Amino acid sequence: MGIRDTIEDTTQRSESVFEDYKPAFSEHAAITEANRCLYCEDAPCITACPTSIDIPQFIRKIGTGNYYGSAKTIFEANILGMSCARVCPVEVLCVGDCVYNDLDQAPIQIGKLQRFATDVAYEAGWEFFEAGEDTGKSVGIVGAGPAGLSAAHWLRRAGHAVTIYEKRDEIGGLNTTGVAPYKMRVDASLREADWVLSIGGIEIKTGVEFGRDVSIEQLESDHDAVILAFGLGADRYLDVPGADLGNIFGAVDYIERFKTGRVEVKADTKVVVVGGGNTALDAVRELRGLGAEDVTLLYRGEEAKMSGYAHEWKAGKTEGVKGLWTRQPTAFEGHVNVERIQCVRLDDTKAPIDGTEHAVEADLVLLAIGQGKLGNMVSQVEGVEVDWGKIVVDEDGRTGRANLYAIGDAANGGTEVVYAAAEGKRAAQAIDAAWKGESA
Repeated sequence: MGIRDTIEDTTQRSESVFEDYKPAFSEHAAITEANRCLYCEDAPCITACPTSIDIPQFIRKIGTGNYYGSAKTIFEANILGMSCARVCPVEVLCVGDCVYNDLDQAPIQIGKLQRFATDVAYEAGWEFFEAGEDTGKSVGIVGAGPAGLSAAHWLRRAGHAVTIYEKRDEIGGLNTTGVAPYKMRVDASLREADWVLSIGGIEIKTGVEFGRDVSIEQLESDHDAVILAFGLGADRYLDVPGADLGNIFGAVDYIERFKTGRVEVKADTKVVVVGGGNTALDAVRELRGLGAEDVTLLYRGEEAKMSGYAHEWKAGKTEGVKGLWTRQPTAFEGHVNVERIQCVRLDDTKAPIDGTEHAVEADLVLLAIGQGKLGNMVSQVEGVEVDWGKIVVDEDGRTGRANLYAIGDAANGGTEVVYAAAEGKRAAQAIDAAWKGESA
């Protein structure tokens, strides 16, 4: 059974137990909130948005009842405006820079207003854009995640033919397989992908893996430009004794399992998530939501120095997640499945402190210590520079090889959907501008 087969039958997906962490605005609430906006002329929220949405403009249009115009303003800047409204860390982007923060008043709920406008557009079936006149040029895109979809849409609006090569059977990337379900579920991601592709003329080839089924040379032979948007690799694992015991999983892999299928988590399962980034914070909150009553975050640094967002950890603590700090796993122990983690305390230099060895009970362990970077797949390609697994590019995604671009996690090393959307847009516009210059 594929992902799409489970969209209507939500009982096939464990993620169906989650409710929205930030419930949608009603029409009345949206208009009321929109009318609080000061419509700043030099709005810092626009600068804080990686896709530069004209935020005061779309909010003003909600306030006047012009929902079509509001949604169009959003999509003109960010074709993934629906998912970004749900998954963006607005607390550290647009909402975090709202001028009301300086006035010691509640900031405008920009993300929820964006969700209201884009949801109205989706429900109404509005289509704002169409493919441009055929230019005779073709672009091959590796990866059907947010970066690849964004680039594909902008290229079609410019009239260029696009083929996307995706190794999975379904599209959407981490929006489909990895986003926390209390932010967005699988069906919303697939619906957005279909809407982006509805512009027409974008060919999707699923089950095609870069490096195995298709090479750079083949892509360059078939297309006038190539964009690498293949994201990140598999979860990293700890090289310690007992790492091969059962019930030890990579966090990203485990999240995909319950988003696209079913997992069983008993209430008395002792869960430990190792890591301190946003994937770790999503994982602990998700395991609580799946019914585990004893969930612990185990991190090698201090609580205040976690790389994950403070507002996400605050929510996790509110939901009952515990934290263990400056701990380093040294071994997993158990018979068939993991039963405990042997740990040691670390000092400020991350060195083990003698005499601090101790055990932490665990029936299920998720490792959220990073994912492999895939840039090394092209490290031997002439003109391509790779730095610590990331493909080196300029601000428009260009590599050092003619007509070869890299965007999204393949180039930035792993960050939010909104940055992927912005990078896809910039690369597409750079390709179009270069080709227009050729014909000028």
